[in-house]
Amino acid sequence: MDHPGTTATPVSMTPQHAWEAAAPILYPVFRPAGSKGLPLATVTDPASVVGNTEPLVDDGPVDLVVAYALVAGGFDVLVNGEHLSGWAIPPETLREAAFANLRAWSEAAPWSVEESAGRRVISSDTGDGWDASRILLPETITHLVADLGSPGARVLVGIPARHLLVAARLRADDPEFAPLFADFVLEYAGDSDEAIDRRVFEIREGRLVPFDPQAG
Repeated sequence: MDHPGTTATPVSMTPQHAWEAAAPILYPVFRPAGSKGLPLATVTDPASVVGNTEPLVDDGPVDLVVAYALVAGGFDVLVNGEHLSGWAIPPETLREAAFANLRAWSEAAPWSVEESAGRRVISSDTGDGWDASRILLPETITHLVADLGSPGARVLVGIPARHLLVAARLRADDPEFAPLFADFVLEYAGDSDEAIDRRVFEIREGRLVPFDPQAG
C-alpha cells in the first residue's frame, strides 16, 4: 500500500522494466570460475530470451565469469534474459552502459596504500561492490603497473571477493613475499560471503594472468 502523499513508481518505469531507469545503475560484476549463465555473446535478438531467468554472462579474464548487476537498495539483482527482452536492447548496449558506469565510479573511487620495508600494497575496498571489477578496466591495469611496476619487480593481483581488489609489488630480492600475499588472498576468500577466486594473478604485458612463481 502506498503511504499518503506519496506517488508510486509505475511498474513500467522500474529498472526491471525500463531501460532508462536501469542504465544508470548497471555494473559488471565477477562471478567465480565455472558459474553458470546465459552467454551474452549467443544472444542475437532480445526477443529470443523472453522468459529466460538465467544470469547473462560474458567470459572474463583468467577463466572468471562476468555478470551484470542492478543496484537495488541494499542488494543487487543479476541481469537475466527476461530483463534484456523487456528492455529490448542489443547486448552491446548493455555492456557499454555497465562499463561506462564502472569507469565513472572507478575514476572517483579511492585506493588504499600500505608500504613497509620496500613492500608496497594497493587495495580497493570501498564497500560499494565494484572493487574487484575494477581490474576489468584498462585504466586500472595501467594505474597498477605505473604505481607498482619497477625494474626487476612483478605486479601481483588478488580478487578474493567481490568487495576487494588487492595488488602488490613483488621484488626479485623479496621472494618470500609471494607466499604471504597468497595466504592473505586464500584466507580472505575463505572468510567472504561473496568469494570470487583464491588464486594469485599477476599483470604481464597488460593482461591479467595466473601467477607462476617460477616465471622470470
